[in-house]
Amino acid sequence: MKENKFEFNYKVYDSISELPEESQWLLNEAREVSANAYAPYSNFQVGAVAKMANGQIVAGSNQENASFPVGLCAERVLLASISSLFPKVPIETIAISYRSDSQKSDHPISPCGICRQSLQEFEGRVNHPVQLILGGMEGPVYVIDSASRLLPLAFTSEELR
Repeated sequence: MKENKFEFNYKVYDSISELPEESQWLLNEAREVSANAYAPYSNFQVGAVAKMANGQIVAGSNQENASFPVGLCAERVLLASISSLFPKVPIETIAISYRSDSQKSDHPISPCGICRQSLQEFEGRVNHPVQLILGGMEGPVYVIDSASRLLPLAFTSEELR
């Protein structure tokens, strides 16, 4: 038997003030966009903002539904918008933040499994890594150089060829 190991490095900043100015701006935009989420059931509002390779900024927020499986995460709302507006333009960076009525927003959250798969698919489609900036309304911030790092051993389009 052979045992393999998967590891990846990411940066941890103590606060948003340690980030480069453009990254601070993007995370602050994600914080603001989270207020646009429609989350009457969970009261967990997520905002995602992307900086595109063409300089455009695109935003998305989670959209819940009484039929829970129908709801959409902020990341997938964002990716759907980008795919419609700029289908062949790479995403340089996505900042993700959240707010909640029931808990403090003082630590980063990461994309769910479906969103990780969707981000990995987008990276493969345009052949370009998507940097992630993850942070709450306060506290530490994580910066990950490629969204695909969050999904080791991913199922990709290569398996369907």
